[in-house]
Amino acid sequence: MSDESDRPQGQSAYRRLLAEIRSGQLLPGSRLRETELAERLGISRTPVREAIRQLEADGLVTHQARQGAAIRNLDYAEVIELYEMRSVLEGTAARLAARMASQVELAELTEINDALAASQPGSAAQELNRQFHRTLLDAARNRFLVKTMSALQKTLLILGPTTLSETERHESAASEHRAVIDAIAGRDGERAEAAMRAHVQAALGARVRGMRDREIPLEDE
Repeated sequence: MSDESDRPQGQSAYRRLLAEIRSGQLLPGSRLRETELAERLGISRTPVREAIRQLEADGLVTHQARQGAAIRNLDYAEVIELYEMRSVLEGTAARLAARMASQVELAELTEINDALAASQPGSAAQELNRQFHRTLLDAARNRFLVKTMSALQKTLLILGPTTLSETERHESAASEHRAVIDAIAGRDGERAEAAMRAHVQAALGARVRGMRDREIPLEDE
């Protein structure tokens, strides 16, 4: 099989592994054995190797001595830093959207959030949440912000599914989104940014509680 024919399979394997990281099927610390992955995905080892290299370039995979490739573990400090950056970037996106968002985009944000509020906690709610944040980011009309946020979101995948699997967090998130939408509709950039930063801070709180429940160390060793 040629390198050219391997490339589409490598991209497909990369997307598949990203989806498995996002869903929590591949957890931090999970080993990535080329032979096993090739067999499971029904492809040769070459595109699997390419996919693992891409994940490593994204910062999602590390190579451990005598063990090979594995999904990265994030410690407590790294999680805090990621959410701090998310607060800055998404807060900025909300502020810019208050100036740039069209009425169509406002209607779309409202429709997505109404569907989120009416949904049950789980995978459907998580996808609606992702759609909401993607739509808001697009409404900011800043390509560099989109590119930077995309890189951050890939690292956040290591944390697995969003906290919207919890009923209380699911309800709170929809309410926090409404506050952001109201501020954008009122063309109040400062209020939109503050509302989004509060939303991200609440998400961080839920994430840290989840780490405690799973007994993930909250202190660097």
